[in-house]
Amino acid sequence: MIIAANWKMNPPLAEAGALAAAYAAATHDGVTRVLFPPAPYLVQMSMRLDGSGVLLGGQDCHQADSGAHTGDVAASMLAACGAGMVLLGHSERRQDHGETDALVAAKAGTALGEGLAVMICVGETLDQRAAGDAEAVVTSQLEGSIPPVVTPDRLTIAYEPVWAIGTGKVAGVDEITAMHAAIRNWLAGRGLGQVPVLYGGSVKPGNADEIFAVGDVGGALVGGASLKAEDFDAICAAGARAAAICASA
Repeated sequence: MIIAANWKMNPPLAEAGALAAAYAAATHDGVTRVLFPPAPYLVQMSMRLDGSGVLLGGQDCHQADSGAHTGDVAASMLAACGAGMVLLGHSERRQDHGETDALVAAKAGTALGEGLAVMICVGETLDQRAAGDAEAVVTSQLEGSIPPVVTPDRLTIAYEPVWAIGTGKVAGVDEITAMHAAIRNWLAGRGLGQVPVLYGGSVKPGNADEIFAVGDVGGALVGGASLKAEDFDAICAAGARAAAICASA
């Protein structure tokens, strides 16, 4: 199970240090934890998490190797700060910055070229789901956002229904099951059947066990709940329980 914490543009630096220390102090068998902090915190978080087993990632990178791109961050810079992964195509990037599938794919290609793994986000809006287009939208995003050359060991997919991010709403088990099965089938048809598929969308301690019980869910991309050490720890514990059940099956 992979449990990833996306801090987005949070928290204050002092809180970030305490939160990372709490992450570092915990262990969960069968769970790989990943932290995506704001870019200015990467070096300090790398030091805080050193030796903890918690992997570090950037929340975004530019598609160019370097150059006149004020305010952007190169994939090589993320790697130099201790990151081993980058989160790309999050719905907030797609909505707030107008990022297209082609741009996400270009960023992913650059990141892979710098030795980073990539976690690519896909997901539909409420209107798209209501129109019956959810699976078509998501598979189209997969087609357009994954670069043509990628190995399964350096790719993770995070399915995040846009209407369930930060709203407190969670897709039903049947909806999660159907979408993760569709994503898994699409990946398998392209030789990427072993790629982990995470669920992201208001994952909390109270619903984590139910979500992780879905067969094709390989973990979670956690937003708001990752800003509370006890909540993130509880979600990781649920991941460990799911991993143990899977191992004994």
